[in-house]
Amino acid sequence: MSDSGTSLALRLRAALAASPETDLIWHDGSLVDHDAAPTGAAVLIPITDRPEPGVILTKRPDTMRKHPGQVAFPGGRIDAGDANAVAAALREAEEEIALSPALVDVVTVIDPYRTVTGYAVTQVIGVIPPDLQLHPNDDEVAAIFEVPLAFLLDQANHVQQTVDWEGAQRQFWEMHWDEFRIWGATAAMIVNLSRRMRWPL
Repeated sequence: MSDSGTSLALRLRAALAASPETDLIWHDGSLVDHDAAPTGAAVLIPITDRPEPGVILTKRPDTMRKHPGQVAFPGGRIDAGDANAVAAALREAEEEIALSPALVDVVTVIDPYRTVTGYAVTQVIGVIPPDLQLHPNDDEVAAIFEVPLAFLLDQANHVQQTVDWEGAQRQFWEMHWDEFRIWGATAAMIVNLSRRMRWPL
C-alpha cells in the first residue's frame, strides 16, 4: 500500500476514535428473532484511497432469489474454511468483484449487525487503491459503483422510512445516489458508520 493509503488508514482510525459510539443501530428492528442463533456473515467496506475517498458498493441482479436488485457491500456468509470474519469478507470481495485481498489495507472490524433474515454481519473497513479494474461476478453482481464517503456519512442524506410488512410497521433507512437506492441493512450500517466517525477530521 502506498504512503497515501497508509495515511488514509490512519485518518480513518483517528476518525473512528474521535466520535463516541452513540445511538447505534444493532439490528433490523422488532422483526429480528433474538432467541435464534444468527448465521455469521461479513462484508467489506472498501474505501478508495483518493483525495476525496469513496466507497465501493454493488447492486445485486434482479434475478437473485434473495434481496434481488438491492445495493450491498461485497460480502456474504462466513464459511467453515474462513479463518475469521476478515478472511470471509476478503474472500467474498474477491469472488464478487475480483478485488485481490493483497490490495486491501484492513483498518478495523466493526461488531456484527443483525439482519431480519437472521444474519450477524461483521463489517470490515479497508482502504484500497483508486480506479481499480474491478469485474463483477455476473451471478451475484449486476453493477459496481463508487459513492463519495463524505456523501454517505452526511446525515442530511439519511432518510428514515416506515413500511407495513407482514402486519407490522417496520422502520428502515435509505439514501439515494444517482440511480441507486441504498436501503435496508446496508443503509443502516452506513448510518452507524456516520455515527461512529467524525469525518472529515
